[in-house]
Amino acid sequence: MANIKSQKKRALTNAKKNLQNTSDRSRLKTSIKKVMTLVEAGNKEEAVKAYNECNALLDRASSHNLKHKNYVAREKSRLQKAINAMN
Repeated sequence: MANIKSQKKRALTNAKKNLQNTSDRSRLKTSIKKVMTLVEAGNKEEAVKAYNECNALLDRASSHNLKHKNYVAREKSRLQKAINAMN
């Protein structure tokens, strides 16, 4: 543990931010999986609704530097392509 007051505070804020980032990443992965599950099940209306929610989470992840912008663009494209391929 650090001896300097500012470093003690930095350690606490880093731990808090790490917890938040982990939670956000997990939510994003779950959202992506949900869209793909709905696509595989053939439920287009629900898949589109889930895609819109996932899209917002992807944008947030990009703006908060959780995920790289190219990753976000690739995932959006992949999900949209899967939805468009549905009958």
